[in-house]
Amino acid sequence: MASKRKDTQWQKNTIFLWYDKDAEAAARFYAETFPDSAVGAVHHAPSDYPSGKEGDVLTVEFTVAGVPCVGLNGGPAFKHSEAFSFQIATDDQDETDRYWNAIVGNGGQERACGWCKDKWGVCWQITPRVLTEALAAGGDEAKRAFDAMMGMKKIDITAIKAARRG
Repeated sequence: MASKRKDTQWQKNTIFLWYDKDAEAAARFYAETFPDSAVGAVHHAPSDYPSGKEGDVLTVEFTVAGVPCVGLNGGPAFKHSEAFSFQIATDDQDETDRYWNAIVGNGGQERACGWCKDKWGVCWQITPRVLTEALAAGGDEAKRAFDAMMGMKKIDITAIKAARRG
């Protein structure tokens, strides 16, 4: 299913996410949590389908941090996995904490190395720019930062900076 923008131009590429039955709730949570995010059109099923009835929410158009998405209430046949994730770059520990705590505190789960999973099973990487810069530096500096990250769930920027310095 294609996504149609408000300016009536069709998107060339849209992330399409399969939810069991809560695509609209997920979209609303993302819109409340991340800047440059919004819920767009909500489309209802024109007739019964394998995992729903006529009139149920079928698809939801939404944007997450500027990225256009469509959520489908497709039923329990397929689950999200770490093979797909949203990566959110953060500028400081407060921003890192805010996004991490919003996802984990809303029924989500902590994962390793800055990854977490929301209550709908979608994976998120909450990645401070400090970590990305440290890894891009290469050499021993990158190795120290990487080794520090490997022991973390939520990324601790102070610890990354300290590891980078040696």
